[in-house]
Amino acid sequence: MKVNRRTALGLGAAVALLGGGAAFWRLTTPKTRNPPRDLVPDPRGLLDLAAGFTYAVLDRRGGDLGDGHRVPGRPDGMACFAGEGGTLVLVRNHELLPGATDGPWKPGTTVPSEAFDPKGMGCVSRLVVDPKKLAAGEPAVVASNLVIAGTNFNCCGGRSPWGWLSCEEDVDPGHGFVFACPPTATKLQKAEPIRAYGRFRHEAVAIDPTTLVAYLTEDREDACLYRFVPTHRARPFEGRLEALAIVDDPASETASTSPLHARRKISWVAIDEPAPDDDSVRSRAHAMGAAVFRRLEGADFAQGSLVFSSTTGGASKQGQLFRLVPDGDGGTLELLYESHDLSALSMPDNLAVSPWGDILIAEDGALPCGIRCFTRKGEMRPLASAVASMGEVAGVTFSPDGHILFANLQADGVTVAIRGPFAQWAG
Repeated sequence: MKVNRRTALGLGAAVALLGGGAAFWRLTTPKTRNPPRDLVPDPRGLLDLAAGFTYAVLDRRGGDLGDGHRVPGRPDGMACFAGEGGTLVLVRNHELLPGATDGPWKPGTTVPSEAFDPKGMGCVSRLVVDPKKLAAGEPAVVASNLVIAGTNFNCCGGRSPWGWLSCEEDVDPGHGFVFACPPTATKLQKAEPIRAYGRFRHEAVAIDPTTLVAYLTEDREDACLYRFVPTHRARPFEGRLEALAIVDDPASETASTSPLHARRKISWVAIDEPAPDDDSVRSRAHAMGAAVFRRLEGADFAQGSLVFSSTTGGASKQGQLFRLVPDGDGGTLELLYESHDLSALSMPDNLAVSPWGDILIAEDGALPCGIRCFTRKGEMRPLASAVASMGEVAGVTFSPDGHILFANLQADGVTVAIRGPFAQWAG
């Protein structure tokens, strides 16, 4: 989510009056739309779903974590890992700034020494879920704890061989980094930034499992798409940061110059100073010919390609989906989908590619936001609608077997597990 941080911090009194955290991001009246007609209304008024699907609430902000800390608000990006004894481990961001009243610390708590910045309220939490209890309709969270804390505005991130990579969408002094978070951590860890991944307003990370190249998105109206190329597999956080450029069209404005389904050749320009004190990485990249994207957010690497969202891309500014197929130091970029109708797709954010190739997309646009599915046939279908929520849906991630989709209702501070016939439904 794009936010003016100075404006945000200057509205501290408004935040307090609104109960802190989520509500204040919707101070301006958002666009609204009717919920999709072909979803089944939820009698509890939380989440309408496609026929054949059900959901369960795993936890809510303000509750207790198993380590004695508080369930933080504004849950955002998330990944699911296989745990011990058949359990599932959710590792989850919380998009909070200093001064938030729904952070992880209970009143009177001394901020632990492991916190990256004692003023930071952003953090990562961990939920251990028993899928058998979930299927039986019983409380399914069997353990929970903080993993890192003291960061700022942890938005999205990505799954990696090193666990969850949590991204700060903030460039206040000392922030703007990516952090590795082990899903096995049963207590708070000291947060260590991956400085080689760059310092900018990070959103998502997606790792190519074959090369360990990291693809990184940036939430700016004049964003770049970056990749980090390790020098050696044994040293994955040493290497070079680069930004995508369109061959024969330097500094291309992708929102207006990308024809649907055309495969454009790409190259990469080197970033000589990936973690400067100022917020200059993208401007220096553009000066060298890097392409301009509008608010890059969700990303996932699957089946040999990177899929990512441009939240306000396209003529209608309702969003675009791109696919990048890498080929050494080049490759191709394809515009998969562009929304011209907010009822079809409104501002795509986090996304996840299913094991069978469909793209599940969380929305952060017109209310009510929901989850859309871009199917293998190229159709856009509604899966879920957060009918009463005043905020985005976030954190879409599948269990390793693809049977459960987890998601966050950010403004409500709720994490849900959705079950149903995903593969058959998408067709």
